[in-house]
Amino acid sequence: MISVELHRDTVTVAEAAAEAHLWFSEVLGSETRLVHLDDPARRRPVDPAFARPGDMVSFADGYPLLLTTTASLDALNDLIAAGDRPHEGPLPMDRFRPNVVVGATEAWVEDGWRRIAIGDVPFSVVKPCGRCVITTTDQRTAERGREPLLTLARHRRTGNQLLFGQNLIPDGTGTIRAGDPVTILD
Repeated sequence: MISVELHRDTVTVAEAAAEAHLWFSEVLGSETRLVHLDDPARRRPVDPAFARPGDMVSFADGYPLLLTTTASLDALNDLIAAGDRPHEGPLPMDRFRPNVVVGATEAWVEDGWRRIAIGDVPFSVVKPCGRCVITTTDQRTAERGREPLLTLARHRRTGNQLLFGQNLIPDGTGTIRAGDPVTILD
């Protein structure tokens, strides 16, 4: 067991096998150690302002899942195309690193969802996701730009937060799969 810093928290994690360290080190070209959270008791609590007691997160930033919609990405890309830096768009969904992507909706409709089910698993939609500078980096080339933050600052700002996507906390256990229906419960 070793301690690592993760999103300003110190977390005790288990190391993977030495072979895994070696493989990743060779592939990435620098010394690397692969770790995992093997004990649910070591997970970090979700922000209590938006969670119930006992809601936990592992390696994710602040919440267990992030949901986005294809319609909202299309709307954002339309705004980027009409803005000061159209050459930086359109942006792919991977810039936002969602766990769940929902199609067949209207743009920004997810802002009004409070509870949903994905397949048979219920979720609380607890808060919009404030986006960081990581979204300005092309995942394939590592080139940085100013989008989507420039456009989000103009069109999707609440206080100092630039918003895209919704954070989810599961209300039960189960497995979700690609293609599962999404039901709006509230």
